[in-house]
Amino acid sequence: MLDAPLQRRLEAAGLALGRLDGIGRLLPGPDELLYSYIRKEAVLSSQIEGTQSSLADLLLHENSAAPGVPLEDVQEVSNYIAAMNHGSKLLEKLPLSLRLLREVHEVLVTGTRGTHKRPGEFRKTQNWIGGEEPSAATFVPPPPSQVPAALNALEKYLHADQMPTLVKVGLVHAQFETIHPFLDGNGRVGRMLIPLMLVSEGILERPWLYVSLHLKRHRSTYYDLLQRVRTHGAWEDWLDFFLDGVTAVADSAVAKIRQLLQLFETDREAVASTRGGSIYGRAALQMNVAVYEYLRRQVAIRIPETAAACGTTKPTVARVLQDLEKLGIVHEVTGKPKGRLYVYRRYVDILNRDPS
Repeated sequence: MLDAPLQRRLEAAGLALGRLDGIGRLLPGPDELLYSYIRKEAVLSSQIEGTQSSLADLLLHENSAAPGVPLEDVQEVSNYIAAMNHGSKLLEKLPLSLRLLREVHEVLVTGTRGTHKRPGEFRKTQNWIGGEEPSAATFVPPPPSQVPAALNALEKYLHADQMPTLVKVGLVHAQFETIHPFLDGNGRVGRMLIPLMLVSEGILERPWLYVSLHLKRHRSTYYDLLQRVRTHGAWEDWLDFFLDGVTAVADSAVAKIRQLLQLFETDREAVASTRGGSIYGRAALQMNVAVYEYLRRQVAIRIPETAAACGTTKPTVARVLQDLEKLGIVHEVTGKPKGRLYVYRRYVDILNRDPS
């Protein structure tokens, strides 16, 4: 039985998720927008772990341009995206399970700084959080001999029905972080587990909810509350924090999706009505729109790939991009005469604009 304040938080979070799922189901081409959301979540989740990579760095890396931070940081973010996509695909044929989490972990850490820490395997040695040795650690997870039993109990709980779904999600996240079953990447897998559970439980059709913004903004509180769960059994305080975060992040996502949809409509109209400049005639205007739509799907584009995708020539794409620059839609980010990369500036600005 939940107390009244926690019940109110649960109801508010449920309503917020309902609004998010509703607008997500109405989106044209939702997978493209979802991929942009996963990009932003990957950046935030990795920043919690100390990486310095930004969304701009990730876009540069995806397009084979040099990011402004160490490549290892960007590779971890890129792997996060691949792992999240892999987990979402696996849910189409597998239940949420330890097997799924191992596969997600393998994709997450392979080829990164954690690649030597048994990707896709649960730990067989002791780990700890903070300090140079367990005696000085902030938290020491269960010894490796207890990990299999703890994970089996967690897997059973994943499919139990005795708790409201959002409460269960919060409890599972805290317990996963407490077991700390991998040698590296536990925080990131634990945060991926939240949207994956919501999809698995049928709360969301797609994994739209990403709580890393809330957890990054309140990082000290997040870690303190997890620790108090372990030391004092303070589950209610943790759930208060978790449910408030779900509500805030879901409402922010709905507002952001609405802003993006308005942006797409406004910019599409501006592109379709372009006159003068370097673009003339009906066919040219259609190409203008085609290049814009490709930009909208990709967020960052290069001339050769855009020409191939739109079935036109590189000079034509270059002329279209000149017009899109005049409209303030694209911004060239490399500053180089060759291998230029054009980014949908206002799209990225909206993704980067987080509520205060």
